[in-house]
Amino acid sequence: MGSIDKYIFRTTLSSFALVLVSLTGVIWITQALRGIDLMTSQGQTILTFLGVTSLAIPVLVLIIAPIALMIAVSHTLTKLATDSEIIVMNAAGLSPLRLFLPFLYATIVVSVLVAFIGSYLAPDGMRRLKRWDAEITADVLSNILQPGRFAQLDQNLTIRIRERQPGGLLVGIFVDDRRDPKERVTIIADHGTVLKNNDGSFLILEDGNLQRFEVGKTEPAMVAFGRYAFDMSKFSNRGKDVTYGIRERYLWELMAPPADDPVYQQMPRQFSAELHDRFLAPLYPLAFAIVTFAFLGSPRTTRQSRNFSMGASIAAVFGLRMAGFALSVMAAKTPFAALFQYLMLAAAIGLSFWIIASSVVVEPPAALMEAINRSNARILRWARLGRRPVTA
Repeated sequence: MGSIDKYIFRTTLSSFALVLVSLTGVIWITQALRGIDLMTSQGQTILTFLGVTSLAIPVLVLIIAPIALMIAVSHTLTKLATDSEIIVMNAAGLSPLRLFLPFLYATIVVSVLVAFIGSYLAPDGMRRLKRWDAEITADVLSNILQPGRFAQLDQNLTIRIRERQPGGLLVGIFVDDRRDPKERVTIIADHGTVLKNNDGSFLILEDGNLQRFEVGKTEPAMVAFGRYAFDMSKFSNRGKDVTYGIRERYLWELMAPPADDPVYQQMPRQFSAELHDRFLAPLYPLAFAIVTFAFLGSPRTTRQSRNFSMGASIAAVFGLRMAGFALSVMAAKTPFAALFQYLMLAAAIGLSFWIIASSVVVEPPAALMEAINRSNARILRWARLGRRPVTA
């Protein structure tokens, strides 16, 4: 690439990265606030909270990246037009098609990124999120033991905690164990934590006492302890199998699913629709970039307004994305909907390429502009009449 191409390429990708990080961060925060109960009601740490919620970021990037690229292309073209650089490039013999070349390089980078995220990174994050969520919600120690409630874990086993504190610390623990018909064990501890290892799950109690009532004895045996491990492995269902949905499948699993896959046997069309979505995802950055350039890439003077072109490009991109979402939903029931989506993107890319190659300037019809100008003049006239002082 030449110096001009490197300048445009660098400006576009830097703008894309800034917009992508900003939009993803804002949306991620709104989504992460829904999982704040991991730290409050379930006693998870801040690292667990951040780890679980950040696994959804690749899915957000997959949707936001084409839109961020469109904004980056619009920003770069507006910057070039404001500084009259497009006019100078055109006067030097640089055609709009040649000017589009560095934008195409940046688009290829974004498309490769989207293809990688869609084929591997996003489903891998969804898999990890599902396994982590299943481990948290299936674990009695994290899910059922709620502060201030008596949890009946078994027919003759009751546990209560007074409160949870940051770091997974349990305060005010009461255990009533009557599973052995020959004795009854009551444990009261000041605080405790949950320990999980290869041997199982244990409730580590600290600074408490244990009372054992044996059958045939009138007085209980009392033991004060500094540290006591209460086995909870029976109630920690960590080995539960997790069934992955369609969105958690890698690209190669969608292309050749096992014949005995129960999910594939129940929803074969959904597999096909998801596979087409993965194939179409890298095409949307290309479509958005070339459509935006077709509206904004033509050389204009600083006196020519670009508002119509900007609004038309946003409307075109919005229409493409909404139509794509609708066709993706329809593809699960109608196989031809995926074909229509391919044809729609091909038509948008082909028409935009023809506009760029032919150096066509997309402008609103003259009659429409005259009507808008007359309407604006009429509004200004009424506003002036409204401000005119009333004479006595």
